[in-house]
Amino acid sequence: MSTPAPGPRRFGIFLAPFHPAGQNPTLALERDLDLIAHLDALGFDEAWIGEHHSAGFEIIASPEVFIAAAAERTRHIRLGTGVSSLPYHHPLMLADRMVLLSHLTRGRVMLGAGPGALPSDAHMMGIEVARQRDMMEESLEAILALLRGDEPVTRKTDWFELRDARLQLRPYRDELEVAVAAMVSPSGPRAAGRFGCGLLSLGATQTAGFDALGYHWGILEERAAAFGTAVDRSAWRLVGPMHLADTREQAARDVEFGLADWIAYFQKVAALPIAPDEADPGALVEAINATGFGVIGTPDDAIVQIERLAAQSGGFGTYLLMGHEWADTAQTRRSYELFARYVAPRFQDSAAGLTASRDWAAENRPEFIGATTDAIMAKVQQQAEESGGTASE
Repeated sequence: MSTPAPGPRRFGIFLAPFHPAGQNPTLALERDLDLIAHLDALGFDEAWIGEHHSAGFEIIASPEVFIAAAAERTRHIRLGTGVSSLPYHHPLMLADRMVLLSHLTRGRVMLGAGPGALPSDAHMMGIEVARQRDMMEESLEAILALLRGDEPVTRKTDWFELRDARLQLRPYRDELEVAVAAMVSPSGPRAAGRFGCGLLSLGATQTAGFDALGYHWGILEERAAAFGTAVDRSAWRLVGPMHLADTREQAARDVEFGLADWIAYFQKVAALPIAPDEADPGALVEAINATGFGVIGTPDDAIVQIERLAAQSGGFGTYLLMGHEWADTAQTRRSYELFARYVAPRFQDSAAGLTASRDWAAENRPEFIGATTDAIMAKVQQQAEESGGTASE
C-alpha cells in the first residue's frame, strides 16, 4: 500500500467572504450558505467565517449569526468564526454567544480569535490600531478563563471589566476549540502558545507568511513551554487560495470571471497588500502560480502546493482553501469537487486501499482468468457427462 503524502489530514474553507461591491448582497450571502452546504456534502471538515464591518467586499458582520444559519443546512462540517475580532466585543458576551452556538450545533462550532483585520473597522469604533493586538490578548485571556474554568472571573482593563463573571451554560460536552489568527506578526503565535490554542496562519502562502511558518511555530512552542501549556501541530491550520479545473488552461479561463476584481480590492481598498501587483489577467495567473501565493491549475498542482507547505512548516493539521469568487458559481463548485475527489484522498490515504486492490487484481489477472476458465470448463464437462454426451458434442 502506498504511503500517504506528507501534509494535512483535514481540509476546509476560510470564507471571509469576498464579494465585489455592486452585486446583490442577499444573493451573495445565499451563495455562501449554499457553498458551505456543498462542502458538507463533499466531505470537507471545516468552514471558518469572517467578521468585517467596512470596505464593501467582506460582508458578514456577525459570523455567529451566519454559522447559526449554516448549521441548519449542514450535518457534519465544523463551523468556526474566522475570526471574531476580539477588541470589538465584550469577552463575556462573545463567550456566551459561542457557548450557545456550541449547543445549537451539537459541538460543531469553533472560536477563531484575532485583533481585527481592517483598520477602517477599528477607526469607526474609535479603536487605535496599535492597541488591537494587546486588546486581543487581554480579551482572549478572559474568554478562556470563562470557558475553561468554573470559578468567577474578575478583572479590569482600560476597555472592559468582569465582576464575578461566569458562564451559566457550559460548552456542549464542555469543549470548545479555540484558534488564534496569524499573518506575519508574531503576536498570533505568542498568544496561541501562551494559552495552548490552535493557530490559524492566514497568510501562509504569501512570501513573508510562507517564510515565517517555521519561525511562528518555534515561537508558539517556546511560549507553550514557558507557560506550561500543550500545543499540537494537528491544531495548526494553513490558509491559501486555489482554483482548480481539469486543465491549467481551463482554470486560467475560469478565473477571468472575477480574479481582477479580487486583486483590485487588495491593491486599492484593503490594507493588506497580499495580492500580486499585476493588472493583465494572464500575467496575474502566472504571478500567482509562480510566486506560490496560490494555485490556478489542476488537482496535481494543488497536491504540489500542499506538499510544499508541509515541507516549509514541518507539518500541520488542516489546509483551508481561501474562499473567493475568482470563477462563476458552477466553476467554483466544480473546483471544490475536484479538490475533494482527487486532492484530499492523496493526503488522507482514503483511496490507497482501492488502488492497491486494483493493482493486485491486475497483476494476478492471468492466474485468476485461468482458474475461472478451468472452473467453467469443468462444469461444461460435468454437464456433458451427466447428459450422456461429451463436451465437444
